[in-house]
Amino acid sequence: MEFYNSKTDKRTCYVGELTKDDIGKRVSVAGFVQRQRDLGSLIFIDLRDRTGILQLAFDEKTDKAVFDKAFAIRSEYVICAKGVVRARGEGAVNKNIKTGEIEVAVDELKILSAAMTPPIEASNEKDERGEVKEELRLKYRYLDLRRPELQKNLYMRHLIAKVTRDYFYENGFWEIETPMLIKSTPEGARDYLVPSRIHKGSFYALPQSPQIYKQLLMVAGYDRYIQLARCFRDEDLRADRQPEFTQIDLEMSFVDMDDILEMVEGYVKRLFDEVMNMTLPEHFVRMTYAEAMERFGSDKPDTRFGMEICNISDEVSASGFSVFADTVKNGGKVCGIVAKGAADKLSRKEIDKLAEYAKGVGAKGLAYIRYNEDVPNCSFAKFLGEGELEKIMAKLDCRKGDVALIIADKQSTTYPVLGMLRTKLAKQLGIIPEGKFNFLWITEFPFFEWDEESKTWVAMHHPFTMPMEQYLDTMSEDPGSVKAKCYDLVLNGIELSSGSIRITDYKLQQKMFEALGMTDEEIDAKFGFLVEAYKYGAPPHGGCALGLDRLAMLMCGADSLRDIVAFPKVQNASEIMSNCPTPADEKQLCDLGIGVLKSKE
Repeated sequence: MEFYNSKTDKRTCYVGELTKDDIGKRVSVAGFVQRQRDLGSLIFIDLRDRTGILQLAFDEKTDKAVFDKAFAIRSEYVICAKGVVRARGEGAVNKNIKTGEIEVAVDELKILSAAMTPPIEASNEKDERGEVKEELRLKYRYLDLRRPELQKNLYMRHLIAKVTRDYFYENGFWEIETPMLIKSTPEGARDYLVPSRIHKGSFYALPQSPQIYKQLLMVAGYDRYIQLARCFRDEDLRADRQPEFTQIDLEMSFVDMDDILEMVEGYVKRLFDEVMNMTLPEHFVRMTYAEAMERFGSDKPDTRFGMEICNISDEVSASGFSVFADTVKNGGKVCGIVAKGAADKLSRKEIDKLAEYAKGVGAKGLAYIRYNEDVPNCSFAKFLGEGELEKIMAKLDCRKGDVALIIADKQSTTYPVLGMLRTKLAKQLGIIPEGKFNFLWITEFPFFEWDEESKTWVAMHHPFTMPMEQYLDTMSEDPGSVKAKCYDLVLNGIELSSGSIRITDYKLQQKMFEALGMTDEEIDAKFGFLVEAYKYGAPPHGGCALGLDRLAMLMCGADSLRDIVAFPKVQNASEIMSNCPTPADEKQLCDLGIGVLKSKE
């Protein structure tokens, strides 16, 4: 091993910055060895850094000591090299890399760090041993992060953060940090708790969001706040969820909903312009919650493809098929979706699988029409009177070559199940266009939703959300009709942002807590400091938070947050590389005044 001297070995450029304009220039480069190719009297080394790959050349003109050193080098060695940039030989140009027209004729070489044979390749998705399991990649994440694909993703994330700060700074926002150790307050998911050594038996919580603190900053008069905030939620993981994540968190005073939506739209358009070189529409589509559910069965619909839900309740209200007729009679909905031209792709066996899926997500069953022959194959045709099937098909616009899937149930089941079927079927049929970004705002959410387990009304968003003024007087009598001043930004079927105009009147805030069934003692214990703050003057304000991780995932075209987070957790919330979480030692527990109860299992 040789030692790096910052004076004599100083790097003059990154390898990816060199072009044929640099031919004849002497350079000093450093990085990891991608591979070494020994051709006898000629050795090539592909040198890799975060900007790309550059070929280093050693030939009969190279000093023997330098040549011998190059001969000993293997993949993932860390080296620095000096030499002159020259054009590659005729027929040796590599069009697959941006430095493919040049190479460096090396005359000085240092091996700064040798490397064992790595358990995974740092170059491609596959190595000579075949596909590498994700578990192995995560165990050796520091090697996995050398892959150009991941480096590109993390660079994209860096650019997103930079543009974010630039845009909001230019629009008068101050970046203010909020505490990481906070009071535990109900926010929809389990808190990560942190025991206090000084206050034994008491706990901090890691923030699920900086919600209360950013509202208090508005009360304090800071007017426009922004933070790339780290947040923590102890909930089940999936492809677009990690236990720790970053929010682009903002709050504004003296604004209404339109002001906030316009500010966020401006940010997203700037981001896609600077990072993706893509021009987005001047204004994003706005859709009410009710419309989104009726058309797409989801409050975060993917609008890149059609297959919208069609309500056929009126057409089947007097149907001979009692399942349909009784559903409508009891206040439910009979609706369907149509997969255009899919009759030859969806066999009876495939439709049966979709029926099982529908039952698994809450439906009682799935009716279908498969129009592949001269006569439609309908699962409920024998129950229908003359002309009924034609009437249903006309309403659905189901034609020859199409497949219609129909759900009959209460509204709260029919729409969501068809929404999930719609997305699943679109993926199965491959009809979702690639490289398309459809943004839309969902507005006018219900303020309350009914919780079947507790048999009570609960806040659909957080309890600081302002109801629309027209519902204030009737809120107690008819909670189900109340709509909130809140809004979600959706991109390609994924919720990117959620926000609202906040309650600032302490009497109204108290009323909202009471409507949610909270006692005065609970209100004071959990939110007393916020209610108290409102008594000293609070400007009208609102805000939202955009998920930076999800945004980066979609912009990179990644399938999972693991591909854009440097050190992610897996499904059981553990990190394979460092093997955390791990048990604490007895002294640590003793200092905290904590004992661990072991499960009988």
